[in-house]
Amino acid sequence: MNEGLWTRCNNCQKILYKQDIIDNLKVCPQCNYHFRLGALERLQQLFDDGQFELLDQDIYPVDFLGFQDQQKYEVRLKDSQKKTGLPEAIVTARGRLGGLPVIIQAMEFAFMGGSMGSVVGEKVARAAERAVEEKLPLIIISCSGGARMQEGMMSLMQMIKTAAALARLSEARLPYISVLADPTTGGTTASFAMLGDINIAEPNALIGFAGPRVIEQTIKEKLPKGFQRAEFLLAHGMLDDVVERKYLRDYLIKALRLFLNQPEA
Repeated sequence: MNEGLWTRCNNCQKILYKQDIIDNLKVCPQCNYHFRLGALERLQQLFDDGQFELLDQDIYPVDFLGFQDQQKYEVRLKDSQKKTGLPEAIVTARGRLGGLPVIIQAMEFAFMGGSMGSVVGEKVARAAERAVEEKLPLIIISCSGGARMQEGMMSLMQMIKTAAALARLSEARLPYISVLADPTTGGTTASFAMLGDINIAEPNALIGFAGPRVIEQTIKEKLPKGFQRAEFLLAHGMLDDVVERKYLRDYLIKALRLFLNQPEA
């Protein structure tokens, strides 16, 4: 079997032809498992005809603390930039969705686990401010391991920074839709990812603040099955909906038209 043409589903363990998965929006045709998407792939799937304009691509993170664990932070940054071809773990784009002008941001998990550093926070804040200035709705697709430890307190400050920027968007009565993909955890969940006018998730997405092991050790209780998965959060009022990837674009268009009081063309 040619390893370049075939892969194994992480969920059902079936051997699958890679092109079949790609043609199905990177969803397993056997069990509906949603494979992780890159930020640019998400934008191409959502925007009309896959066309969009990238914004704020000239902002780069710096190692202002001279942080080093097993590797220097500046080395990790360069490796992630080379691996993904992106300056940071989030991409901002402007274009049309169902004919409606919109700003969409997508997080890139392959860039240091989609972690939120000072530049990610700055780009979210700028996107919200630009949406207010241009009177556009904002959609953010989160896929993140949380705040970036290599930037210390500066990464945690992005939580209030992004929340404040989104509050201004709310004051301007412009819609913000948050889409939570697998995984969305830590400081990202505790800030902009859960502040949408509607919060929706992809099926079986892991969503939470602390990990289940930490929670079990803290409360000294066994967690229920499916805890921190999208369907569990929906059942307990933490999400507004769980939407399969093949329906996501149409769902977002319908939601935007309702928010903007725009009838279908």
